[in-house]
Amino acid sequence: MLRAYIREGDRLAPTDFDPAAGTELTGAVWYSLTDPTREEDKFVEACLGIDIPTRREMQDIEPSARLYSEEGAEFMTITALIEDEAGQVVKTPITFVLRNDQLVTVRYADPKPFRLYERLVSRPTTGELGGERVMIGLLESFIDRLAQLLENTGDGIDQISREVFGNKVKKPTRKTRDLQSLIERIGKKGDVLTLARESLVSITRLTSFHQTLGSADVKATKELRQGLKTLQRDAAALSDHAAFLSDKITFLLDATLGLINLEQNQIIKIFSVAAVVFLPPTLVASIYGMNFEFMPELSWPLGYPFALGLMVLSAIVPYAFFKRSGWL
Repeated sequence: MLRAYIREGDRLAPTDFDPAAGTELTGAVWYSLTDPTREEDKFVEACLGIDIPTRREMQDIEPSARLYSEEGAEFMTITALIEDEAGQVVKTPITFVLRNDQLVTVRYADPKPFRLYERLVSRPTTGELGGERVMIGLLESFIDRLAQLLENTGDGIDQISREVFGNKVKKPTRKTRDLQSLIERIGKKGDVLTLARESLVSITRLTSFHQTLGSADVKATKELRQGLKTLQRDAAALSDHAAFLSDKITFLLDATLGLINLEQNQIIKIFSVAAVVFLPPTLVASIYGMNFEFMPELSWPLGYPFALGLMVLSAIVPYAFFKRSGWL
């Protein structure tokens, strides 16, 4: 789908455009391509004199394939985060093409920051409404979204921390199962943080690349330069916060694994003590179970109750010793 945003006074008016209709499009500041067809790519290429990167080219991870300048146009690709149908956070590439203060965005998903910013630019605003400002505004929306994501992830990590260190269950096996489910939740939070840091790094690279190419542009307003610096500071601050949360995730994972090991050791200790407690009665029963012809107790009327009492006593003595020593 191709949606063009045309300047109308102090706002941008969205227009859904169909290249097959054969009409001309003039005065567009922002060309928004969402899952574009080949005809839509060709139309935008003809309007701006550029080559729109393909979806495969957008997925390349090399910096030279994500950030480059060609024929006076800047091609910049970031890693954005979206939620799939299952509610899981996944990444998707989004390309910004900036030429002559006209912006082209190419995406194959519908991130929430795009929807929010599209409604924002449709309202009256102050300042210049150029492609560079639109790009900075979109990046600010992505930064805000990442900040909210990190905040929610941090709250989830705090909840997991309270469950790890405040969960006291009398049944060790049940507690072990609870801790194992916590490990899965910790792993999911770690995946989200990894994706968030990857997205923040891509935004930081984009702003640095754009500033390097635009450093000689005397037409860049003070507001735009300040906006880029603010983006870099916000991205750096969020990266530090994501690193802090990653360290906390690692600590919680180690602590959870340690608690699972303690619970398993407790179970093994119980079995070991039980084996030692029942060893003397087993020895007594084995002795009186031997089939020798001459055994003094065979003709004794109290031999059977004596053997039973001896087995009970031999079990009580080690149990009492272990209990007094604090092993149980």
